[in-house]
Amino acid sequence: MPTPRVLMSKIRQALQLLADASLSTRQVAAALGISKTTVSEIAMYARDAGVGWPQAATLSDDELQARLYPAPRPRSSTRREPDYAVLHQELKRPSVTLQLLWEEYSAGAGDAAYRYSAFCEKYRAWAKSLKRSMRQIHPGGERLFVDYAGQTVPVVDAGTGEIRRAQVFVAVLGASNYTYACATWQQTAADWVGAIIATLTFIGGVPKLLVPDQPRALIANPDAYEPVTARLMQELGEHYGVAVLPARPGRPQDKAKVEVGVQVVERWILARIRHRRFFSLVELNRAITQLLVDLNQRPFKKLPGCRAAAFTALDAPVLKPLPATPMVLAQFKPARVNIDYHVAYEGHYYSVPHQHVGAAVELRITAGTLEVLLRRQRIAAHVLSHIVGGFTTVAEHMPASHRAHRQWTPAKLIGWGERIGAATAGVVRWQMEHRTHPEQGYRACLGLMRLAREYGDERLEAACARAQSIRAPHYRSVKSILANGLDRRDSSLLGGDTASMPAHDNVRGPSYYGHH
Repeated sequence: MPTPRVLMSKIRQALQLLADASLSTRQVAAALGISKTTVSEIAMYARDAGVGWPQAATLSDDELQARLYPAPRPRSSTRREPDYAVLHQELKRPSVTLQLLWEEYSAGAGDAAYRYSAFCEKYRAWAKSLKRSMRQIHPGGERLFVDYAGQTVPVVDAGTGEIRRAQVFVAVLGASNYTYACATWQQTAADWVGAIIATLTFIGGVPKLLVPDQPRALIANPDAYEPVTARLMQELGEHYGVAVLPARPGRPQDKAKVEVGVQVVERWILARIRHRRFFSLVELNRAITQLLVDLNQRPFKKLPGCRAAAFTALDAPVLKPLPATPMVLAQFKPARVNIDYHVAYEGHYYSVPHQHVGAAVELRITAGTLEVLLRRQRIAAHVLSHIVGGFTTVAEHMPASHRAHRQWTPAKLIGWGERIGAATAGVVRWQMEHRTHPEQGYRACLGLMRLAREYGDERLEAACARAQSIRAPHYRSVKSILANGLDRRDSSLLGGDTASMPAHDNVRGPSYYGHH
């Protein structure tokens, strides 16, 4: 029976007028301001229910309505109801549609099956009874949602008693709701990426999409339509082969899974450890890991199974495999190659192939290495050094002339001089022993080599002997002797000239220079 369209007070008046005043249906309708059809229906319902006016006056409104308009009796249905919870889980599998599920249901139910339109309508009505975040259907292995919880956990420094607040990272897989959590000191780019790497290791695979928020640590240029990810996040995507799809700013529904996941972690993990005192991040993460097992094995309220079972059935089979080696965390810093084909980082200088002098490059720094990147391509790699003012130089990065200069050592230079003669070896040895810096001696010896190529070994040996005889074993002296042809003169004439000079107080003689 339909719900009455008039007030119960008018129904009572209609029954009274029909019984006591003996008015016609038309007259009662005119008196009460209702239609004649309505008056006829009231009279019919009262007659069918066996309720007259004297009896109706003793009933309450609810009792009178129940007598006149009883609830319809449910019709016995021969239709077989689908298992809507199972349908909801099956829709999370790749390429599974309602059409396919209806066909499978129809094959099993036969004539008792609903038609496709009724099947879809009933499933959607059931789905509306779930929370909005649960009604979103994410195929298995497709999305991993990540975020940080608002709550923090105090960690006490055992040495100083200082209290630091640890941040709690949460990740949730879209299809199974499988949850991971860990604590970090901050929310820097390294903390975010390190926690994501730990999540991928925990689930043992890589999803197709990674859905973070848009914090500055991860997103260089936040935008609702074309966000630009930071350099470290780009490297994460390249290393693991996962696409990064940041949620729109101010749109929590884009990452509703992890919003709910944060609440679950706060209630089932952080609330349970609120009375415990932690003295290190390792100790805190150990406690979180233990409670994660219980969290992922708790049964769903409206769906079959639990997070761990759903992960095994939905996500685990379709996750991409992890790369052979985990990503090494790095920081990136812009730099420019100096004229000496080196780049500077924290006071130390690292070589770059000399042809890149003046180029703008990017430094990739890890815990033990420094790489130089030019347009994302590595052009140099070094072991990280903490020696301020020091140089790390690879010979292959140097120009040919510099490389030839660098390959000479004191032993090699002296050996070269000995091959020419004793005098040349003596001049070379003097350069090594009397220069303030060995580099100055190397340059002088390279100058002697050039003189040997220009004047020949024999003349160089003679010039070095003459330079030693006048106690001037310098490169400039040897060069001057050769340029003026003095190496061809008999060095014994030096003594003869001085012996023939007249005695005079102002003439000191060779003995003076021998002592000084």
